[in-house]
Parts: sequence; structure tokens; C-alpha cells
Amino acid sequence: MSQLEDVADQDGWRCWVCDEPVDRDISVNDPRGASVDSRSVGSRSGKKAARDFAGAERLAHRGCNTKKGAVTPVIPWPADLVLMDPAPLLTVAERLDRKGGREVVVRCVDRADAKQVADWLVDRFSRLAPGLPVDASVDPGGGQFVVALTVARRR
Repeated sequence: MSQLEDVADQDGWRCWVCDEPVDRDISVNDPRGASVDSRSVGSRSGKKAARDFAGAERLAHRGCNTKKGAVTPVIPWPADLVLMDPAPLLTVAERLDRKGGREVVVRCVDRADAKQVADWLVDRFSRLAPGLPVDASVDPGGGQFVVALTVARRR
């Protein structure tokens, strides 16, 4: 089995950057084709977060991998979520991995939107940072609802 297939199987054939499925039948030369990203978290080599939560190699679409180059990519938030002031997800993951604690990620107007965002964050982090299990909380504050992540206790 090739290195690409091993990494793709490990990541469930999903692009770690955009979280969309990667089609194994598309040519690796196509922008939607599979590629191995060996600099997943960014260029801060030697940092604990870069080694531990993202792993050395991740699956990415050729286009996502090329577009991000050797810089830290912007992990997109879904357009259908209603939110305000979202934090950059890789920054949140790196801080939680490095310091633990609680990280406020986003604000929402109502509790239902906040709950939907919290559920999405826990699901997204399970693929974005598989070695960093998180729990989400929704707390009222200032007429809005704050969604925060904490590192889940390892089972």
C-alpha cells in the first residue's frame, strides 16, 4: 500500500483543511485529488502542538494543500452556522493543546444556534485534531451565548 493510501485511510479519506471527502478515484494531479500534507499545522517546527495533535502527515485535497503552501491555513467555518466573532480554529487547537484550560471560540445570538455550533466544533475537532479530544459548553453572557471548548478527559 502506498504512503498516500495509508494516510488517507488514517484520515478517513477526508481533507483535514476543508473537511470535505477526498475521492480516491480522482487523479492526484486534479485539485480535488488526494495529496499528503506533511506540514499540517504550519511552519513552527519543533512546537509541541505541531507534533502532537496534527501528526506528521495528513490527507488534503491537492488544491487545499497547494493553496495553503507552507503557511498555517485558515480552517473554514460552515456558511450555514449563525455565529459572531469566530476564533481561528487552528489557533484554538494549538492553545488548548499547549495550555489546556478553556478557550472561548465563538458567540451566537440564541441558544439553539450555539448548541448547533458546539456540536459542530466537537465533531470537527475529532478530525482536525484527532489527538486532542474536546468538550464544548454553551454559556449565556451579555445577551448572547458563548461557545467554549475544553480538553476532554482522556479515557
